[in-house]
Amino acid sequence: MTEQISDGFHSGFIAIVGRPNVGKSTLLNHLIGQKISITSRKAQTTRHRIHGIYTDDHSQFVFVDTPGFQTKHLNALNRGMNRVVTSSLRDVQVVLYVLEALRYDERDQEVLKLLPDNRPVLLVINKIDEVADKGQLFAFAERVAHDFKFAAIVPVSAKLGSKIEELKDAIRSHLPQGELIYDKDDITDRSERFLAAEMLREKIFRFTGDELPYSTSVVIEQFKMEGKLRRISAAILVDREAHKAMLIGKKGEKLKEIATQARLDMEKMFGGKVFLEVFVKLRSGWADDERVLRSLGYE
Repeated sequence: MTEQISDGFHSGFIAIVGRPNVGKSTLLNHLIGQKISITSRKAQTTRHRIHGIYTDDHSQFVFVDTPGFQTKHLNALNRGMNRVVTSSLRDVQVVLYVLEALRYDERDQEVLKLLPDNRPVLLVINKIDEVADKGQLFAFAERVAHDFKFAAIVPVSAKLGSKIEELKDAIRSHLPQGELIYDKDDITDRSERFLAAEMLREKIFRFTGDELPYSTSVVIEQFKMEGKLRRISAAILVDREAHKAMLIGKKGEKLKEIATQARLDMEKMFGGKVFLEVFVKLRSGWADDERVLRSLGYE
């Protein structure tokens, strides 16, 4: 739904791209001022395209959080995630290319090759809080800028929320004049059902070992409102029988911890009580089955 607004208002879509684990989702959450995109230290946390919306008196930013561009282990899931990245770049007015401070290698250069040359691309150097000698940042920015003509370079710390307003100002200067794309109170285009699945998947990433998260997905089988109570039934899909045991844990303790933490996050975001049931189901080969991936909502 759009509304009439005054002259001088700017709006548009801004893609956030970069290789896995450079802090794109944390950056998005700070840019809109609320957590809608899940985060963890593990790569491949973000699998879907998510719109995060921030509106003030002068502009509406529609941020497109994309999966980290995958350069190895290209199963059907990873190929689909890469398609999300490339298609997102076609449909936006501004691109944020996110790098981790002082880290720039062939994986980042693979993403750089995807960037459009017909619209503004801002280089966002993240995790500056981890750099003791800030003088190194200038030389680092110069080195990266040698490979691409950026419209602006903005160092930030998404973790600490540092320099976020400066980044918004830089983005705003490149957005076209336009009307509201979403209602001014919206913060995302995604449903509560989708967000519930993502919050549960985040806890799998946070509370399990390195191997397990990449062979799991979450399906919300029931999402019902009973007054102000949300009654949610979710299934965690795993690829192997051994993964099922790992996820459930001794006497079900691991699964209970995951479900409890996910429920608390849901209650915080939705502003009401949640009754959450979580089951673990075996579905071998799901990550390389195009039909199953489509049924799970992957593009």
